[in-house]
Amino acid sequence: MKVWYDLHMHSCLSPCADDDMTPCNMAGMGMLKGLSVMALTDHNSCKNCPAFFKACEGYGILPLAGTELSTAEDIHMVSLFETLEEAMAFDEALDSHRMDLPNNPAIFGNQLIMGEDDRPLGTFGPLLIAATDLWMGDAAALVRSFGGVIYPAHIDRPANGIVSVLGDLPGGYGFTAVEFHDRDKIPLYRERYAEVEGKRLVVSSDAHTLGAISEAENFFELDLEEDAPPGELRRALFRFLRQDEKLPPLSRKI
Repeated sequence: MKVWYDLHMHSCLSPCADDDMTPCNMAGMGMLKGLSVMALTDHNSCKNCPAFFKACEGYGILPLAGTELSTAEDIHMVSLFETLEEAMAFDEALDSHRMDLPNNPAIFGNQLIMGEDDRPLGTFGPLLIAATDLWMGDAAALVRSFGGVIYPAHIDRPANGIVSVLGDLPGGYGFTAVEFHDRDKIPLYRERYAEVEGKRLVVSSDAHTLGAISEAENFFELDLEEDAPPGELRRALFRFLRQDEKLPPLSRKI
């Protein structure tokens, strides 16, 4: 079964995202682009994930709850949770690790919390794009303690990627996947960094605007029937990201 995905995108809760990146708009755009699975990964928060889950139900898209976690090193990590309940429990735990710095919407942008049917519920006060106080190893341990999977985001980008910050892709953290923004850079990073080998290679948009959400061009090949129920697909996807099954070749729609 081919699963067309985009596992990294920001809603209007992230101050750097457009205000029209509402849960319903994002789910509708994902449907138009032919995606099967979408993950909402706002900066250091999961607070728009409940509305996103509800929006995706109407479009036949499997939603994943997550966050783009900023470590104390200011390295961005994609963190995904198998259930919405685990994501929201993690979000509550993250409250004590965010920087106590108020957002200035005039400088950084709005941080809009949305309810069902894109009903505004309010704004989030602390600035979400600031780094947390979690060092990378502690961040990984905290995410996993809530049943999540965590891996370095956009390792091929010049800002906030693990390679750009540390100058390397270190082992020892138990990461089973890495994310690329530009698929064409994968061969170069495979050649330069031995730790890329053996990882799930995820290519996602890091979309902050509706138009930037991925087209249906990146997919995972899962050992499932095409009519597999959502719960089975969700479990298989997380097994895949955790490398609980054989690593298939990297695939892309031609």
